[in-house]
Amino acid sequence: MNAPPIPPDSPAPIGEAELAAAAPAGIQTPPPDLAEQVRRALAEDLGSGDLTAALIDAATLGRATVISRETAVLCGRPYVDRCFAMLDAAVTLDWKVNEGEIVRPDQILFEASGPARALLTGERTALNFLQLLSATATAARTYAALVRGTGCVVLDTRKTLPGLRTAQKYAVRVGGARNHRIGLYDAILIKENHIVAAGGIGAAVARARAVDAGAPVEVEVESLEELREAISAGADSALLDDFTLDRMREAVAINRAAARPLRLEASGGVRPESIRAIAETGVDYVSVGAITKNVRAVDLSMRFHWSDAT
Repeated sequence: MNAPPIPPDSPAPIGEAELAAAAPAGIQTPPPDLAEQVRRALAEDLGSGDLTAALIDAATLGRATVISRETAVLCGRPYVDRCFAMLDAAVTLDWKVNEGEIVRPDQILFEASGPARALLTGERTALNFLQLLSATATAARTYAALVRGTGCVVLDTRKTLPGLRTAQKYAVRVGGARNHRIGLYDAILIKENHIVAAGGIGAAVARARAVDAGAPVEVEVESLEELREAISAGADSALLDDFTLDRMREAVAINRAAARPLRLEASGGVRPESIRAIAETGVDYVSVGAITKNVRAVDLSMRFHWSDAT
């Protein structure tokens, strides 16, 4: 089989068995703004109208097949469905694979039939969503597979493509990793500049509780002393920024000895070849910006069959 396309710097291909074992339990729910994302994407491409599709008679029907060129975790079915539904309700899609399923080279993903103009107009937007989200899901599944059995959870970050955050966050979940905060509104992450401006870790955490008593509070720490301060301040979790493996192990020991241990997240320069060792230090989470930031679109192809049009 072909190796999964993401991440490109993986030291060795992840096999299908490992990818399958790292799949999430249950069906992941698409984001509530899916329709708006698709609408914007279509508007961006269509503008005042598809001039080239206008060359085809409006009554012409067609059929198309979409295949995968490489091994990947499929993600984006709801986006493809909505894309063609918005263009023409007469288009029908016959999916051959499920969301989150591993697909292989030359495998048929779905067949589309209906008005030829709608098929041609929707091709690029539909495949853009499917290629990007499948790449993101594949990256998430790859990293999740690399830490499987350690008890550590892979998290994404806010390093997403502008306007497509919830789409990529959805793909991360389909892949088998978990979402960190969605944005600046649903959790508080106190970083170095916040700490300086607030007058210290203790003061920053106290202000965070005053701003929103129900929001999770995480403190980015750069030393073991700062970790101790975060524990004393009553934070919920601590982000270990660019800690060495030995320093991570020390941090885990300090935290476990505390009366109220925090959840520990490792972050900074995480790569496929290093993530397993990081997970084995005992941290609870490892956040990986590359899952959403460094994606390479999965190679897909749409083939049209005009001779079979009815």
